Amino acid sequence: MAQGIGSINSDYKDWEWNDDAGERARLLQSPSVETVSKTSESQGNSLGTTSALGAVFIVVNAALGAGLLNFPAAFSMAGGVAAGITLQMCMLIFIIGGLVILAYCSQASNERTYQEVVWAVCGKVPGVLCEVAIAVYTFGTCIAFLIIIGDQEDKIIAALVKEPEEVGSSRWYTDRKFTISITAFLLILPLSIPKEIGFQKYASSLSVVGTWYVTAVIIIKYIWPDKELVPVEIPTSPSTWTAVFNAMPTICFGFQCHVSSVPVFNSMKQPEVKTWGAVVTAAMVIALFVYTGTGICGFLTFGAGVEQDVLMSYPSNDIPVALARAFIILCVLTSYPILHFCGRAVLEGLWLRYTGITVEEDVVRERRRRLLQTISWFLLTLLLALFIPDIGKVISVIGGLAACFIFVFPGLCLIQAKLSEIQETRAISWWAQVSYGVFMVTLGAFIFGQTTANAIFVDLTA
Repeated sequence: MAQGIGSINSDYKDWEWNDDAGERARLLQSPSVETVSKTSESQGNSLGTTSALGAVFIVVNAALGAGLLNFPAAFSMAGGVAAGITLQMCMLIFIIGGLVILAYCSQASNERTYQEVVWAVCGKVPGVLCEVAIAVYTFGTCIAFLIIIGDQEDKIIAALVKEPEEVGSSRWYTDRKFTISITAFLLILPLSIPKEIGFQKYASSLSVVGTWYVTAVIIIKYIWPDKELVPVEIPTSPSTWTAVFNAMPTICFGFQCHVSSVPVFNSMKQPEVKTWGAVVTAAMVIALFVYTGTGICGFLTFGAGVEQDVLMSYPSNDIPVALARAFIILCVLTSYPILHFCGRAVLEGLWLRYTGITVEEDVVRERRRRLLQTISWFLLTLLLALFIPDIGKVISVIGGLAACFIFVFPGLCLIQAKLSEIQETRAISWWAQVSYGVFMVTLGAFIFGQTTANAIFVDLTA
């Protein structure tokens, strides 16, 4: 328990709360993270098994993913290399700050997952909003993953059947809707039904290697470009001042690892806020180099003509790029079930809390409900992915939610934690931390509001 924390709001009686509702201790825990249960903690064995170096790898694993495909387009929207790097560096300060705040509040509240910390520190209403936001975010991310699968399969199939890309597919079995559907039903749905997802941790590690390979290919293709890859135009400044903010959802989506960071922090051998600060700083710097390298080289290769998914800008018959597409498909195939598990677990927790039923009492109905939830989730995301071919429209929506996880909820936690301290006098550092929390909430709310409004009135109505 951090010093100075007095009475943090931890009223879980609302909605007939019980300790088992929703299996809260396992929600949104990375498959690579082993945490200690509260029962073991109460017996004095509260140390985790993850070293600081291992924690760096896990956080990088959580941050890196298919979101890197959109960074060249984000640099284009921001107005060029200088604007893109500056925007990332400014946001990185708050991204790292949010991760440190979550660790501080996790120690203060003795909770082990993101939404548990928000519930304990901020109370019922922010806790419920956080869980709903997580469910919507994971749902939207699953849609984005299916769109990515369709994008990459279109290019791979075009190379295999040797048809001109501009003509389109003439065979029914090469149609985009069919290829996405068959891949989803055969590979994603079976992986999404099991109650546990720990078996996917090895495949997830392989997908991280894939993202590094994609970055390497994009950089190499910029250094030694093909003759046909000529940039249309390379902007050096944003078209309008608001265009810079349109790049923020992509950056938030790419660096958002905050939801899974709390279990990682609690899995460490020495879960100390100072050590954690060094861990997340190292991890975010690594992610920054990967995203910046991808963004700069992809943007300079294609200029303003870069696609929202940068791999779509390369020709279909490029063998190294085709391998990169295969790696991305593997990445999202293993990531979809993990994100679905997280969203399903949140919905399950909300349902059990509302009904007041414990996990032990609901074993039989849990299996039936899990199957219904999984099939409904799967079919809805698949249907939306089939009719929303542009991944940029999805990223613009869920990127705003990512800003809430990075800025709003950590800022609220910091404010409430400091207000709960019992002190006779308020030091300058206390006022500085509260002001920092207020600024984070304001900034996050602005990003969420601006990007969501833009997505609704510009992208989705276009």
